[in-house]
Parts: sequence; C-alpha cells; structure tokens
Amino acid sequence: MTLKKYLSQFTKEQLVGQILELHKKYKDVKTYYEFSINPDVASKRENIKAAVLECFYPKRGFKLRLKDARKAISDFKKLEPDPESLADVMLYYVECGVRVTNDFGDIDEPFYVSIERMFIDTAKFIQDNGLNEIFLARANKITEDSNGIGWGFHDALLDIYYNYFEYDDE
Repeated sequence: MTLKKYLSQFTKEQLVGQILELHKKYKDVKTYYEFSINPDVASKRENIKAAVLECFYPKRGFKLRLKDARKAISDFKKLEPDPESLADVMLYYVECGVRVTNDFGDIDEPFYVSIERMFIDTAKFIQDNGLNEIFLARANKITEDSNGIGWGFHDALLDIYYNYFEYDDE
C-alpha cells in the first residue's frame, strides 16, 4: 500500500489530527510547518548562522562540533530557503573554519577536509545559481585569510576559488 492510498482512507479532520500529532511529537515536522506558516528567512538564516558559530566557538569548553554545524545547514536547506540565503550560511561555515584556525592555530587534517568540502559545495552551489558576483568578495577574503595555514589548506581553498570564482576575460 502506498502512502497516498493509506491517507486517502481518512477524513479531512482525521488528517488534520494526524498532522497536529506529528507537529507535537517531531521537532523537524514542527520546524517545517512553522517555517511554512511564517517563512521569515532572514531570521531563520541568522539563527542558523548563530548555531554554526556556536559549533566553532562554544560558550563553554572548546570542542569543535563540525557535524552539528553541517546538520544545522542541512536542516536549513530542507526548508527550501532562497539560494542566496542558503549560500550565505554555507559560506559562513567556511569563514568560521578559517577564523577559528587563525585564532587558535593549526587543527588537524579532518577539520581542513571538512572546511574544503563545504567550500567546494558552496562554490558549486553559488555558480549553479548565478550568485558569483554577490559572494566573490567573501570568497576572496576566505582565501586571503587562509594564507599561512598548514596542511595545504590555503592551496586547496585557492584552487577552489580560482576554479569557481575567477574567470579569464579573454
């Protein structure tokens, strides 16, 4: 039996009841419907950026939580915000990674691989959505700010930058 067939056996009132129950039980469902009802993208984007920042600069202790930061971005993506807002939070992750390294020194290879991977994903997304001009200066600053960071990190970010943001005018 398909979900559509299963749901077709219920009345409208029963379906509304099931949705309300799902809304009460599951955080993701609640987030989805609250965003659908009141799609304040700017506010949600800033909340996601605050969550990402907390993963790089926790209020207590110092344990990087890259997985949590990536999940926050993934959850935001599921809400289907406008491409510029999504690119903004994705690029913010990379900026935080570069900043935390400059503040505290070299970290480790898995950390840099995560930041590089997000920069590639972000650059592709920006290019696919025609947003290069909007994010060019920030992408350039990321490469400048990564200069001197070990593990080949700066070179990797520079390669990504030149592949996705810099164009030959000839």
